[in-house]
Amino acid sequence: MVDWALVACRSVAGGVVLVVPAGHVDDEAKAADVVVAGGATRSGSVRAGLAAVPDEADIILVHDAARPFAAPALFQAVVDAVRGGADAAVPGVAVADTIKRVSDGHVVATLDRDELVAVQTPQAFVAAALRKAHAGGAEATDDAALVEAAGGRVAVVPGDPANTKITLRGDLGTSEQGSSL
Repeated sequence: MVDWALVACRSVAGGVVLVVPAGHVDDEAKAADVVVAGGATRSGSVRAGLAAVPDEADIILVHDAARPFAAPALFQAVVDAVRGGADAAVPGVAVADTIKRVSDGHVVATLDRDELVAVQTPQAFVAAALRKAHAGGAEATDDAALVEAAGGRVAVVPGDPANTKITLRGDLGTSEQGSSL
């Protein structure tokens, strides 16, 4: 999955920093330009990767190997949105299900799905905005949330339904119809 993710990433990236679990740095040493050990959390792992990105980088992509079917065009779309003036850009796909906010086992609100998207990676960032968002050590489920919380403007580009996330072993079987990288 890492190799598949790297193929598309390399299509637009000037260099690749691969963040892997501690103890696997040597295993992946030839997979990217730089390989570093991740942190205890997702945000900690991104911060470890950021520390290895050269200061002169102006745009930084963050991508999860758990989405190995991201096509090169998706990487280019988020980069183009940042070049167009956004502090960050994320791919989003429309939500088909009705989404409910629940508290203590009871529905407290039904959200308008016309205003919702499911966000994917790759995500692109103005380097300074991403570094600033991570400077305080905050945690989030994605880096765009940190940039947003820091007052940054996050653009949404059309995502790709084939860019499925492999989280559980069962997801491997449902991903066989993934994109043809």
